[in-house]
Order: sequence, then structure tokens, then C-alpha cells
Amino acid sequence: MALLDPTELTVLLEDNHLLAVAKPANVLVQGDRTGDATLLDAARAYLKQKYAKPGNVYLGLVHRLDRPVTGVLLLARTSKAASRLSQQFRDGSVRKFYRVVTEAVPDPEAGELTHHLAAKGDERGVTTAAVEPFPGSKPARLHYNVIDRAADRALVDVELITGRRHQIRAQLAMAGWPVWGDVKYGARRRRSPAGIAVHAWRLEVAHPVGGAPVVLEAPLPADWPWRDSEETS
Repeated sequence: MALLDPTELTVLLEDNHLLAVAKPANVLVQGDRTGDATLLDAARAYLKQKYAKPGNVYLGLVHRLDRPVTGVLLLARTSKAASRLSQQFRDGSVRKFYRVVTEAVPDPEAGELTHHLAAKGDERGVTTAAVEPFPGSKPARLHYNVIDRAADRALVDVELITGRRHQIRAQLAMAGWPVWGDVKYGARRRRSPAGIAVHAWRLEVAHPVGGAPVVLEAPLPADWPWRDSEETS
């Protein structure tokens, strides 16, 4: 398995307990059956090289981003930090903000979506969504707000209230506003290799040591598909 170049990581925050990086599109966070290079391994290599650490480097994965999604990825450099951050994600105290381009303009332009999503995807890896509960489903909630619009698309801010697999993609598709480029969930056009138009732009947590507020933000990718991009022409 080829390793991603650790010198190319965009580091958003680094201290004795945390490492936050900006995830590129179409990069795995952790390994899967493809055997493709992962961001987690690249981050470990970055720390190993920077601090000349012998042996294995610990990094705890406390949340995930889908392969085609970009944005803030927070990692824990100690087991204590990993445990405390994981608890924050479990109890819902972490605030997670995304910027999304949708096919079609959401109507109404602001509100809350509540659906029920399958715990596991179908044979194609697509998360099943429904208005009513069904066997194996869990409730999923998000808030959204249109911040700009065009004739057939919109720029939308999303705050996740829950954290389900493919939640934004599945819920927006269920509402009739699939994510731009996300053909897996009904979009008309593919953006590969640029991923899909979901960007995890802001994450707010309490520092695992001391509890001070930590606000992490990742800039939009250079090829973000809005207005002036060829992707939206």
C-alpha cells in the first residue's frame, strides 16, 4: 500500500494531545478492503518524521469523514484524549458544520430534516433513508440554511445534530436535493476525481485536557463547485 506524502498534510492544529488536518477529497480516513493509502497512516508518518519517534506512533480516530468528503479531521495523540473526545461525540456536545452544494434549491430555504437511516448500507453501500422508522434504522437530524442560490443549485450550510453514516448525503437526497456530484445518491453529474460537494468546514469541541473551547476550520478546496467553477457551468 502506497503511503500518502506526510509532508503534504495541511495541519490545522497540533499540540501535545490533538492533531487536526484538512482531509482532501477521495482519500480514505482509515483502511478498508481496497488497501488504498489512508490519511491516518499519513498523519502517523508526519508525527514520526517531525519528532523522530522510534516505533509506532499513537493516533486515535474519534470521528470519520466519507471518502469523497473534504474538511476538518480531528485525531487524538493520546489514549486519554481519544477517550474524552469520543465521549463528546457520543453525547452530542460536539458541533459539526458542513458546507454543501445541492442540486435543486431546498424549499423551504432553512429548516430541520428528520429521517430514519439504516445502520448499514445496502449492497451498493448506500444508506437507506425513510420518513418513518423501520427495522435496523436510527433517527437522523440536521439543520440546514441556504446561503446562496442559482437557478438549479444552492450553497447550503448544514449542522449535523446526529452522526449517522452518509447522513447528509442520504437526508438531502431523501428531501429531493441531492449533493452536487453525488451520483451514488441521485445527482445527475459526477465530480470525480474532485469528490462530492460536501465540505466539513468547522468543528467545535472542548479540549480533552482542561476543557477550553477548540474551534477548527478548514478552507474550501480550490476546486469547490460554486458559481464560477466549470463544474457548475
